[in-house]
Amino acid sequence: MSTMEMEMDTLDMSAVLMQAYDMGDMINSSAEVADYLYWKAVVESSAEVRDLKIVFNRKKDAFEECERFGHYHPSYHEALAAVNEVQDKLHAVEAVRRFKEAEDRLDDLLFTVSSTIAHAVSDTIKVPSNNPLPTGKGCSSGGSCSGNCG
Repeated sequence: MSTMEMEMDTLDMSAVLMQAYDMGDMINSSAEVADYLYWKAVVESSAEVRDLKIVFNRKKDAFEECERFGHYHPSYHEALAAVNEVQDKLHAVEAVRRFKEAEDRLDDLLFTVSSTIAHAVSDTIKVPSNNPLPTGKGCSSGGSCSGNCG
């Protein structure tokens, strides 16, 4: 590779990086990020949430101790129910619920941007998602598959 080609590659890469930084700045100034940061601050400053998290962590630790022995532990189902009860109380707090909604919207935005970039390069590029139930086409979703899913 000649010096001229290396300089052109460097210029191309720096232009791509600059555009990536610009895109990052645009995302950081989006309504989704502002909403997410607002509700995150509200959750972090909430005494109610803090108290419920302490109770939740204690219940979770008790459940994990039971879980080591599986369903056969005499307190397994009680401990699981206690964890779920506190978790439901935590999710019933408006600030937590609004934070989770804002987090999901931000995740959707980031996934859309990632997908757009990836598919601009190639339709076969895999884009990771936080969705435990993927909706894309591929081996496990019943869609068409090239056989290169491993």
